[in-house]
Amino acid sequence: MFTNKITNMVLVGDVRIGGGAPVSIQTMWKEPLTNAEDVIHQLKALKDLGCDIIRFAVPDMSAAEILGIIAAKSPMPVVADIHFDYKIALKCIDMGVHKIRINPGNIGTEWKIREVIEKAKGRNIPIRVGINSGSLPTKLRNNKDKAASMIIAAEEEIEIFEKYNFKNAVFSLKSPDVATTIAVNEMFAQKYNYPLHIGVTEAGPLIDGVVKNCAALFNLLNRDIGSTVRVSLSSSPENEIITGNSILLETGKRDNVVNLVSCPKCGRSTFDVHEFTSRIYEKVKKIGKRITISVMGCVVNGPQEAKDADLGITGVGNSIVIFKKGEIFKKTTAENAEEEFLREIEKL
Repeated sequence: MFTNKITNMVLVGDVRIGGGAPVSIQTMWKEPLTNAEDVIHQLKALKDLGCDIIRFAVPDMSAAEILGIIAAKSPMPVVADIHFDYKIALKCIDMGVHKIRINPGNIGTEWKIREVIEKAKGRNIPIRVGINSGSLPTKLRNNKDKAASMIIAAEEEIEIFEKYNFKNAVFSLKSPDVATTIAVNEMFAQKYNYPLHIGVTEAGPLIDGVVKNCAALFNLLNRDIGSTVRVSLSSSPENEIITGNSILLETGKRDNVVNLVSCPKCGRSTFDVHEFTSRIYEKVKKIGKRITISVMGCVVNGPQEAKDADLGITGVGNSIVIFKKGEIFKKTTAENAEEEFLREIEKL
């Protein structure tokens, strides 16, 4: 049920991408690299939310040094995102990162790519070729058919990789446009067995970005296209991870995700669903089990309409009640509701 289209398998640290492995979730660190210990402390929280791989922008040699410290202590594999300067990629490999991402639109001539390939090959480090519609190689930038141009860029990289007998590669082909993202990944998946990292690049702020990523990723994942995902949002890494987990849950690619059901709230509500849900949201999402949790505002929606929930909470008149599979078993107060509900979740 949870296996993906069989592609080549790439090992990023201890995480498998492709080859029938579960679809993994990635996010990107959103701040400059200045202090390794501060970053390492926060990475565990991201892993607890369901992140499998973390990527960092590495603009200079100083950042590469810091990333090496992070990679040695990180609770999940670390990817170095390299633009323009191939020497930074070489440094990151020396520093022990688990994967390199390069952009063929700006990394430079073939001999520079060869240098990265040869060093990655010697350390058994995979390379992701990140092809974005907005940063194609110069000769392809004016073509109106973006998807076709992106495929050409990918094929030029494949030719170089195969010339130097390098198969340890992942490809990503991303656009801010949903239709282009779908089309180009379809085209690539039909022709090649390299695992695909999928997502919509520069997708926008939270709501717009979630909609675009859902539209593209549901289409692709439901046809077993994509071995690893990153939901790109102008928002927090936490929101990217949670959205990615929800997409994988709904497409049947992941089963260790809490299904949190809550009503939109109306004039019947005697329980502040919005406020309560926001308080427990990240705590619930860290559970790492396939259970359904329901937060409802009144007796109509819960426990009646939420009778299938493993655990639920709702307002009933002036009381707040907790129920399992539609059966009320505990009453509580607004002051104690969060503590009582989380305690019952732990029992599950």
